[in-house]
Amino acid sequence: MESWITEFMEQFGYLGILLLIALENLFPPIPSEVILTFGGFMTTYTSLTPLGVIVVATLGSLIGAIILFYIGRLLGVERLEKIVDRWGRLLRVKKEDIRKADAWFDKYGYWAVFLCRMVPLIRSLISLPAGMSGMKLVPFLFFTTIGTLIWNTILVFVGAAVGDNWEQIVEFMDVYSNIAYALIALVAIAVIILYIRRARKF
Repeated sequence: MESWITEFMEQFGYLGILLLIALENLFPPIPSEVILTFGGFMTTYTSLTPLGVIVVATLGSLIGAIILFYIGRLLGVERLEKIVDRWGRLLRVKKEDIRKADAWFDKYGYWAVFLCRMVPLIRSLISLPAGMSGMKLVPFLFFTTIGTLIWNTILVFVGAAVGDNWEQIVEFMDVYSNIAYALIALVAIAVIILYIRRARKF
């Protein structure tokens, strides 16, 4: 996948970066770390500039985030509750759980959107609960833009600074991603165990 990404970027430049980042938001397995660090490296031997790469990458992120946001809005908490009504016993989930999660997101959602933009995998998926919770679009876009700008700026400038060694940064980011995935898995396992234990009490 990495060679396909770099070839696509070299062929289409800014447009390629915008499209790939938008796609990365919709399909998280596409690594933004490769796109952004290689984009930074490209500024050392093409007409691309760091500012230009950051701007188009941020626009691509916003396009993908808005699409997922509205998918979440279409799904909505009420529709999710209907799914829980039907399949809740199998999933060990109750309506109350959905409401608690929604209330938590209402309280901390903006900061969750901001911080999660710098966490692999979650940086894309956070748009779904934001849309489902009924978060207002303008604040969502504001916190998405700020978090995404930080992530994009760091990786683009690091890619430009290391030049030919940009792949070493990708390897480092792979370690960071694996740690993030492990933490996400541990949290998911902990939540499942809590649900099972609580279900057994009833």
